[in-house]
Amino acid sequence: MHEALFSIGLLIVFAKLLEGLFKRFGLSAIIAYATSGVVLGPVTGLVETGAEVEIILGIGIYLFFFLIGLDELDVRGFVAAIRGRLFVASLLSVVISLLVSLSVTTDLFFDVHLDLSFADALALAGVLSLSSLGVVAKVLIDEGRLRDSVGVQIFTAVVIAELIALFVVGFSISDQVAEGHGQELDWLGVAGTVGQILAFAVVTWVVSTRVLPRLIGLLHHVLQVPQLSFGLLLGGLFLVVVAAEEVGLHGSLGALLFGAALSTLPYQVRRDIMPGMRGTAEGFFVPLFFASAGLYLSLDFTRLAPETIIGLALVPLAGKFAGAFVSAYITRLQAPLATAAGLMAKGVAEVALLILLLHSGAIDQGVFSLLVLVMLGYILLTPLGISFALRRLGDTGPDVPEEGMPPSLDHFALDGLRVREILDRSRMHPEQTLTVKAFAATWLLPEQHDYVVVDGDELAGIVSLGLLRYLPRGEWERTPLQRVLRLETPYAYTDELVEDVLQRMVENALTVLPVADRETGAFVGSISSHEVIELITLAAQG
Repeated sequence: MHEALFSIGLLIVFAKLLEGLFKRFGLSAIIAYATSGVVLGPVTGLVETGAEVEIILGIGIYLFFFLIGLDELDVRGFVAAIRGRLFVASLLSVVISLLVSLSVTTDLFFDVHLDLSFADALALAGVLSLSSLGVVAKVLIDEGRLRDSVGVQIFTAVVIAELIALFVVGFSISDQVAEGHGQELDWLGVAGTVGQILAFAVVTWVVSTRVLPRLIGLLHHVLQVPQLSFGLLLGGLFLVVVAAEEVGLHGSLGALLFGAALSTLPYQVRRDIMPGMRGTAEGFFVPLFFASAGLYLSLDFTRLAPETIIGLALVPLAGKFAGAFVSAYITRLQAPLATAAGLMAKGVAEVALLILLLHSGAIDQGVFSLLVLVMLGYILLTPLGISFALRRLGDTGPDVPEEGMPPSLDHFALDGLRVREILDRSRMHPEQTLTVKAFAATWLLPEQHDYVVVDGDELAGIVSLGLLRYLPRGEWERTPLQRVLRLETPYAYTDELVEDVLQRMVENALTVLPVADRETGAFVGSISSHEVIELITLAAQG
């Protein structure tokens, strides 16, 4: 146990220190984490993996794929774009890339001596065909192209391509398909596995979008437990992983689907879980997880046959670019070169999936080491290629109107956001009969200065901490909130723009406003300025 704790502690400390150093040179954190694994593992031999470390790494895999589903996958955008030329172009791009990659991961056309079963070869080809929405969105934001016609086209194309490729990988690594590596697939087994994936996805989606939000809201009313949503969803993640394994799917696919389903949760619930989830992931699991990629890196790839190295490094690269470029031209998309460059983007999910394939025994250490180096090259170079292609286009005209935007693009661009989209109707508020002393002991938050107070289900007013300083401490225990309320308060309405509500707070020197339904006038909740700031911060990080 002491050796495992020493290894984990050393990896995390060294990985985070290297992250800070590498950022000064504009290098990705993932490269810093992998480098720390290389230095502490193969180079110095200070860290070795063991059973205890493997358990932590396994948890990291599931948490990482959960966050990919929660933060990056745009299922609503996929459904909205399922018709039209853009969907055809993205599908054709993935199919061409997948077929070209299969030419080297199998021995059907070229034998590069991988000796993989078809399921493993398909999984590896799927990884080589993936695109990264996170990388593309970041470049589009940096270039100011997220809302123009070309930016929206690239964004949507990558959404579609990423989800299709992830389905292929998830299908391939599911236990029923890959059970006993080397077994041949039959159509009945394929149909059964696809059915199980779809059924599991539907059940997970319904429970996550219909049951969990209501359950969390009910429990928030009944129980006053700090980080309740975080605890419930983290525990729920592990239960979903187990359920996925029980029905024959890989746990990482279950985590991915669970995260994608929860991406539709109300903002207030996401706000409750994301700081703890992101802090746990970015401070502990993710650095450790990607440092393990460095631990497993070796020079074994230098002993691979030349045709294996060339085939895995260059053929999928050529196939992916050809698929993206040809499909964009055939379907007559605008700016085919820029769209092809966007579809070339690679991110951290590919490295994570390679670690998964290594642990499952689908690929050996030599192939793993070669492909991790290739993916790190993608992470470094593809953002530069996308930026270059976008700058060559010049001005592409006015921004796309709101009705033409992908449904979840506001995750990256917040203009147009309305109060109802971030309102938590399950939030509790202090009652006006509460004493000032009891209110101060149980309700005060360090970042909030004003609080909405209720009388049952009706608004009573707003209490401001600035006014409480005029009330002697000795009277706090016998003074109810209703005696210190600001009764004449402005309202926000559910259909208003958040930007307008924030301006109203500034004009009235308030940090919180009650929210009402415009049609009925009924009080439905509250919105605070610090929540809006946190929302902008989370989107900028995404």
